[in-house]
Amino acid sequence: MISFIPTPIGNRADITLRAIDVLKNADLIACEDTRHSRPLLLHHDIDRPLISLHDHNEVQRIGELITKAKQGLLIAAISDAGMPLISDPGYKLLQACIEEDIPYTVLPGPSAVITALAGSGFPCHSFRFDGFLPVKKGKRRKSLEDAIESDATAMFFESPHRIISTMEILAEINPNVKVCVARELSKKFETYHRDTAENLLSQFQNKKPKGEIVILIDGASVR
Repeated sequence: MISFIPTPIGNRADITLRAIDVLKNADLIACEDTRHSRPLLLHHDIDRPLISLHDHNEVQRIGELITKAKQGLLIAAISDAGMPLISDPGYKLLQACIEEDIPYTVLPGPSAVITALAGSGFPCHSFRFDGFLPVKKGKRRKSLEDAIESDATAMFFESPHRIISTMEILAEINPNVKVCVARELSKKFETYHRDTAENLLSQFQNKKPKGEIVILIDGASVR
């Protein structure tokens, strides 16, 4: 059995009782970064063998993990924060479970995407999540244009180093589109910045936001 388990996106208390129970009983925990996960696990009195599973070694690790699962070991897979597979490692491992007929389960729990959507105040009945925005400006502009044209609330992860550049592009496309920049969710300095693209650009030019960021775009606001 392989269990895919979400971990807190910031506040260590945001972990389910079931997740703690599965992790404590796992024979092996596959972590995106063992150095990052160990303090969280020890905080919850979880001391199990760890193995790395990240974007650069997932293909190589799959055979080893599938073999161990076939031998009857209970394996837990976690990413650094939030739900594995969602812009994090785990997709290839889950696909291997399906192909090799290995029992697996996905536990519910913390997700930056759903948390940002709920806290944004934007329409939640229809939404789309397109992962990280492209680094290249041309591709990023195309993604943002598509988001503004969409009838659904659009969400992206973005680096704080590119947030001003991204807001400049949004303001060029449509200065009046409503945008929410959700940052440091569940952490001490959690903030939701809601305004038009033009006003947020001006705000961020005066004080650049830091930390982990989710951008939400309400394309319906300019219909």
